[in-house]
Amino acid sequence: MRADLGIDGGVVVGIDGSEPSLHALLLASDEARRREVTLHVVRAWTLRTAPRPPGFRPSAVPSVEEFHHWVENRTQALISQTLPTQGPASGIQLHLPRSQAVGALLTASETAELLVVGHRGRGSRLMLGSVAAICVRRAGCPVLVTRPHHRRALQRKPPTP
Repeated sequence: MRADLGIDGGVVVGIDGSEPSLHALLLASDEARRREVTLHVVRAWTLRTAPRPPGFRPSAVPSVEEFHHWVENRTQALISQTLPTQGPASGIQLHLPRSQAVGALLTASETAELLVVGHRGRGSRLMLGSVAAICVRRAGCPVLVTRPHHRRALQRKPPTP
C-alpha cells in the first residue's frame, strides 16, 4: 500500500542530490512557472540512502527523527542553492517520504500533471537509471527525463529569421 503524498496536480520532481536530479529540479521549476502550478519536490529516503547527519561516529546510528531532520535540512539547502531566486508563483512544496524513490514517484505521478526526473541518479553508470526507466513505463502522468546538457539547450536563443 502506498502512502498518499498529498499532491493534487502540479509538477513533481524527484531529487536525490545528484547532478542529474538538480538539473531536473531546474527544469521542473521552469515548467511549473510556465504552467502556473505548484512545484512538488520529492526526496524519498531510507536509512540506507539518507545522507548521514554530521557529528555521528561511523559506528553510531542516528534515530529516524534525526535522519528525517537532516534529510529535510539538506534538501532545503539543495533547493535554495539550485533554484533561481524566483521560483514558481504557486510555490514549492517539499515531500520527504521514507520509502524507495520509485514507489514515491509513482504515487506522486497518480495526481500530478507532469513528473520530471534526471536520466540517472546516484551511483548509476547506465544511460538511463532504473528509477527513470520504471517511471517512464509506469507513471500515471507524462514523464520528462532530463540530461544535464538539456538546461544549456534551453538557454540558447532561437535563431532569428
